[in-house]
Amino acid sequence: MINGAHLIIYSNDAAADRAFFRDVLEYPHVDAGGGWLIFKLPPSEVAVHPTPGPESHELYLMCDDVERTVRELGSKGVEFTQEVTDAGWGLLARLRLPGGGEVGLYEPRHERATEL
Repeated sequence: MINGAHLIIYSNDAAADRAFFRDVLEYPHVDAGGGWLIFKLPPSEVAVHPTPGPESHELYLMCDDVERTVRELGSKGVEFTQEVTDAGWGLLARLRLPGGGEVGLYEPRHERATEL
């Protein structure tokens, strides 16, 4: 049976984004060869939302206290493209990866599937 998932982030500066996950977020990792780092992620969940437009995928990192996490990451030089806002289902911010991509950061108000 399926025992995991593998997320791929396509980046204009993969080395910088790998360094971000390794050095700033401090995610444990393995080197799959040639500097291709694969990171262990925290427990995760997947949601499927309807869309009237083209299909897409997004990555959101979850935390228990988004205000504190924004301060901690900001002190490490992380740029936020969206300050903390109330999205109803949670408190949401967006950060910029060194390669230019964006990742959501949120404090969920809903029950978390990671706690099942």
